[in-house]
Amino acid sequence: MAGFEGLRGQGAAIALLEAALRRDRLAPAYLFAGPPGVGRGIAARIFSAQLLCQHQPPQHHPQIIHKVTARNHPDFFWVEPTYQQQNKRFTAQEAEAAGLKRKTPPQIRIEQIREITEFLARPPLEAVRSVIVLEGAETMAEGAANALLKTLEEPGRATLILIAPSPEHLLPTLVSRCQRIPFYRLSQGDLITVLTPLQPEITQEPTLLNLAQGSPGAALETWAQRQTIPAPLLALSQDPPQTPKQALLQAKAIATDLEPEAQLWLLNYWQQEDWQRRRDSERLQAFEQARRALLGYGQPRLLWECLLLSLLAKG
Repeated sequence: MAGFEGLRGQGAAIALLEAALRRDRLAPAYLFAGPPGVGRGIAARIFSAQLLCQHQPPQHHPQIIHKVTARNHPDFFWVEPTYQQQNKRFTAQEAEAAGLKRKTPPQIRIEQIREITEFLARPPLEAVRSVIVLEGAETMAEGAANALLKTLEEPGRATLILIAPSPEHLLPTLVSRCQRIPFYRLSQGDLITVLTPLQPEITQEPTLLNLAQGSPGAALETWAQRQTIPAPLLALSQDPPQTPKQALLQAKAIATDLEPEAQLWLLNYWQQEDWQRRRDSERLQAFEQARRALLGYGQPRLLWECLLLSLLAKG
């Protein structure tokens, strides 16, 4: 059976999960709590496969693992946050493929919780239990969370796994019904080890490694986002505007050419580069003020004008 060998830097989580399987003392619900991109989803997939392999002939294990990986096992249900447009739900991947404009973050909707209830209304078909994973559980609105609470009170022959950044992101009543499994940011050494076979170029970029903050997933997302930024804008961190006119033109280009998510990435990247070179707290404060404005849906061109002019004045 596939184990946790490839999951680096998460010894505490692995020990707890392996002990539960070894002793066959399983909680009805688990909360995989920790920052994104450190292996929570990988651990949920491995643990789900191991749960569904219990009491099954060993020769069936590879097929079960394959079904869980493909998310088509009849007793396995993976739920993730969705966008909604014209009464149709889209995952983040589906929304990107369809070219949908996304003005608000995705969320787990009450309709999806009802689907979980329907899924659990029937007994398991092949395994001794059903397994449900809720990725991005922190995105549930209060109505969806309360609906899930009723399911957690009587899960039947099922195990639920909630994935969230921390217990504070969920209703206390939900947290109280889950066994917490902690996940942590990786050390620099483990981060490089994980990234080397996946995207070795990242390991040669100190700025990208710093932005990742111990998260391989964040590092890969950062690398992918960097490839979408036009070279002249990416070069701003090394060659900032030298005159007010240049600053205003660059601000217009950023606000016009980049989506808000890409603007936020550029801001974070530039701030990290600037801090590594200058260690100037006043410039750092200017970046932080621009970030708050961008996250608060301020006017992008205006906030970039203010930032670039401010940095120009600070020298």
